[in-house]
Amino acid sequence: MADSATKPHLYKDVMRAATLGLLANLGLCVVKVAGGLVGNSFALLADAFNSLGDVVTSAIVIFSLRVAQRPADKEHPYGHTRAETIAASNVCLLIVVGAIVVGVESVRRLSLVHPLPPAWTLWIAGANFAIKEGLYRYKSAVGRRAGSAAILAHAWDHRGDALCSLAVLVGIGIVHYAGIEYIWADEVSALVVVLAVIWSAMRLFRDTLHDLMDPQAKEDLVQAVRKTASSVAGVMDVEKLWLRKSGLEYFADIHVHVAPELSVAEGHAIGHAVKDRILEEHPHIRDVLVHLEPGTYPSPRVRAAQTSDE
Repeated sequence: MADSATKPHLYKDVMRAATLGLLANLGLCVVKVAGGLVGNSFALLADAFNSLGDVVTSAIVIFSLRVAQRPADKEHPYGHTRAETIAASNVCLLIVVGAIVVGVESVRRLSLVHPLPPAWTLWIAGANFAIKEGLYRYKSAVGRRAGSAAILAHAWDHRGDALCSLAVLVGIGIVHYAGIEYIWADEVSALVVVLAVIWSAMRLFRDTLHDLMDPQAKEDLVQAVRKTASSVAGVMDVEKLWLRKSGLEYFADIHVHVAPELSVAEGHAIGHAVKDRILEEHPHIRDVLVHLEPGTYPSPRVRAAQTSDE
């Protein structure tokens, strides 16, 4: 007893947030590349690579969200909702490889003498901090509201970028105001950015692998769904309830007890009522598979309550 239905309204805010992030990161990438090349700041160039990684990530997330909304088909009876998680895990690995390349170049440049970055590069780093912090706050709100792990991860990635921009700001500031003997501070700041990028990417990679292992949903959601199912007329008890996350949505497998003397048709009607009520009250649940079992009098939950009272 299962059905698959695309819920595009769940993806609307997430798609908007991902698109905004892509455009913002693309603009920041162009500005930082120009600033790094003209201002001879490798820290800005390293930060530009970080923004480029965010552009690629945002583009893949947008594409994967579109794939995730495709209806179920013969080859994918559970739909395509995991496209987002799979894409995110692969992007994480690409970002780590690219960050390592930038880190090696930063170490190589530590012993090289190069011109001091001009003061205006400080404004680029400062503006990047303000924009990234704003994106973090916006995407955090959207991610929590939509239940999107990818957008929440992107939000924290923006927070990490904001902190990286502070590191760049400090590094360029030290070089500019302390003098040529502190020229190494620019490359050290670049290394800080690289380490932060690798840390963020590996954390996101760990989270995506966790989602691919079909973990049980958080207890508050499980209890809310259990309460919804128990409120349906004819349900004596809820024995098992499994909720697995797939992209923005969840799949539910639930075993409910009904009166053993009911006909197949009557039990079937109760099962459909359980499914319809869950889908109505919990829009993030995409499908519900209901299994009916004969109940006993009193129900296991009532017996447990009576035993605890005794």
